[in-house]
Amino acid sequence: MAEEPPTKRKCLSADCENDAGSLQCPKCLSLGIKDSFFCSQDCFKKNWNTHKSMHKQENSIFHRIFPPKAVSKYDPETGYFNPFPTFNYTGSLRPVYPLSPKREIPKSIPHPDYAADGIPKAGRSFGRSNKIDLLDAKAQEGMRKVCRLAREVLDIAAAAVRPGITTDEIDEIVHKACIERNSYPSPLNYNHFPKSVCTSVNEVICHGIPDKRILVDGDIVNLDVTLYHEGYHGDLNETYYVGDRSRADPDTVRVTETARECLAEAIKAVKPGTLFREFGNIIEKHAKERGCSVIRTYVGHGINSVFHCAPNIPHYARNKAVGECKPGMTFTIEPMIALGKYRDVTWPDNWTSTTVDGKKTAQFEHTLLVTETGVEILTARQENSPGGPIPMPTAAEAKPVTNGTS
Repeated sequence: MAEEPPTKRKCLSADCENDAGSLQCPKCLSLGIKDSFFCSQDCFKKNWNTHKSMHKQENSIFHRIFPPKAVSKYDPETGYFNPFPTFNYTGSLRPVYPLSPKREIPKSIPHPDYAADGIPKAGRSFGRSNKIDLLDAKAQEGMRKVCRLAREVLDIAAAAVRPGITTDEIDEIVHKACIERNSYPSPLNYNHFPKSVCTSVNEVICHGIPDKRILVDGDIVNLDVTLYHEGYHGDLNETYYVGDRSRADPDTVRVTETARECLAEAIKAVKPGTLFREFGNIIEKHAKERGCSVIRTYVGHGINSVFHCAPNIPHYARNKAVGECKPGMTFTIEPMIALGKYRDVTWPDNWTSTTVDGKKTAQFEHTLLVTETGVEILTARQENSPGGPIPMPTAAEAKPVTNGTS
């Protein structure tokens, strides 16, 4: 429920002199905007067109550059706190702060262009051309090397996943493993992301920030690792079961294995001449057959010397992506699959994206190279890679998605 406003608080509408009631804009609540109280539903509706501009401003890239401050008090017993206690969370997950201090990278390791100030100088975030790079043999070898290293780091982190470990401890493992490989963890300070890996638990779709919350038996966690090594980025992620309860839950297995299968099915179609928009058709068809929905907000992306660049690879059907695969292209496919609705909500940290209904979601990602005859999976699993598929639930155990299109 919304906080009860002080009696002298005025209605937010510019042309209203009434005292505000307890009605607060629901969109403002989801964005963590405070004090957006109105005197009545009629007043709120009348001023909607003016008021909604606040939401766009709150979601802008500049708001990411200046993230909100923590607002709640420390627990005297643990020192931990929820930085956004009034936020209308969609599921049971809560952030557990304080975050650990920013981890340092030795100056001897080459840094990407955003490492110092958080602002990428190249890529789609700043209007880079839609021209898609075709890598020569030297660049392709550079991508192979960084992707092999990224796979090693992900496997090291995945081996540590267990009930009782915190996502911040996983971040430390990733950070150290990158340094040992003379590599920079690409997420660190990218658009001011504060950590070296994304750890997305249960209803978190992507961009989860590692914190003091421990993983518990029954969770699933996605680890999204990207390395920058000798001028190139390599990007991959997988979703892992935490403990035995997650492996025994039919819905948890269904969404996780469906996401794994959606990526595999899409990769089968990667070859010269395949249209970028076709991958979404393949992914959504398979997801629907498993009673799941496809997140639409986030896409696969080009990757090479730039972390995110053209092309965009949507994962949903009937998308409008332009272009086709050509030899020498490197890009990711990374479908995010949900048990419930495909829409998303972002926490006030401006990174953590969750399902709108709080239901679980899973993701898998590979960096791919288009060859003359097909595709090379640069971040392919190794024989000893942790995780891997487990049997899907039976038809009797599986449950169809409801309202997945809203």
